[in-house]
Amino acid sequence: MSIDEDKRAIRDKVWRLLEREHAAPSDSYGKIPTFAGAERTATRLAELDVWRRAETIKANPDHAQLPVRVRALKEGKLVYMAVPKMASLQPFYKLDPAALRVPAEEAADKSGASSAAPRVAVSEMSPIDIVVCGSVAVNRSGARIGKGAGYSDLEVALLIEAGFVSDTTIIVAPVHDLQVIEDHIPETEHDFSVDFIVTPHEVIPCSRRPRPKGIVRSALSPDMIKAIPALGVVAGDVSS
Repeated sequence: MSIDEDKRAIRDKVWRLLEREHAAPSDSYGKIPTFAGAERTATRLAELDVWRRAETIKANPDHAQLPVRVRALKEGKLVYMAVPKMASLQPFYKLDPAALRVPAEEAADKSGASSAAPRVAVSEMSPIDIVVCGSVAVNRSGARIGKGAGYSDLEVALLIEAGFVSDTTIIVAPVHDLQVIEDHIPETEHDFSVDFIVTPHEVIPCSRRPRPKGIVRSALSPDMIKAIPALGVVAGDVSS
């Protein structure tokens, strides 16, 4: 099997397990799962020293991480949330708790952010203390798999290129316990690993491994750059 086929098989296994155990809604297949216990997971994450020290969070827009985004805003942290599919030259919403005019629950929602917060270009952002990445599966070594679209990898790669995600940035994966698997998760050049896995019942520290240096230019196609305009700005040599 190829790496892509291996990853698809792992996703399928985890999505079906979550559905069978009623740990996620029945429509979670094919998505970053909205898992049972997400609120408790956000509370457990907020108990970590790295979270308490953090001032700036980057998070994906999936509903599963809504409790984390809400908590960050209520604690006065600046949150950058990716625009869905990164389909903009300004691919992140800037959720500044000092500037919001709506409740955190509304601003942190994927639909609410579009009217509550400005979009910003990567060059307009600030250094990130914590990256919160939605995942379908993770293992205890820190390897992870998303839903297969590749957006999390590209978001992190763009921020590495810009110097806003560095070796001091902590990457965390809030997931259900059933999403923590014992299987080997194959990785490619553009995959990043996580520093902490946080579930409703435990925090799992992972060994730090080398991160991607940024965008893997050989993996970018003209169609991808057209769909994600920010790639053409940062990786301009690819589209020239």
